[in-house]
Amino acid sequence: MESRYIHKPHNVTVLMYHLVCAAKYRRVVMSAHVDEVLRQACLEIEKRWELKFLELGLDRDHAHFLIQTVPSYSPSRMVQLVKSVIAREVFAKVPEVKEKLWGGAFWGEGYFANTVGQHGSEKVIAAYVQGQGGKSEYRTLHKGQLDLGLS
Repeated sequence: MESRYIHKPHNVTVLMYHLVCAAKYRRVVMSAHVDEVLRQACLEIEKRWELKFLELGLDRDHAHFLIQTVPSYSPSRMVQLVKSVIAREVFAKVPEVKEKLWGGAFWGEGYFANTVGQHGSEKVIAAYVQGQGGKSEYRTLHKGQLDLGLS
């Protein structure tokens, strides 16, 4: 599936995240049945919230998601939605998973999230941004000229 521009009244966005969530205790809980329930839960999430699952990849103890969303969802809110809805559905439809996990949680506490560019890597986008303003009166700030006070 491909990303698309999301048009809102005051913005147009293409925000994508690569999200990785591990099962609690890194237990091997993914099976064909869990896989199907997880995929159906993702479709339900798409219907209720402004999240679009572009790709989904499952390993035996973790899942990778490529998700497109809107700016009104922070990355932590997106993760909370995905993890909570999927966990609830898996526990409801595949109760034997609870036997492998204890404490009432399907996912581990942490996660990995990374922004993903639609048109290329960080270097490609940096070169594009640096090339802007070269033919006008605006000055281009190159790396090293702009100190945001982050260090």
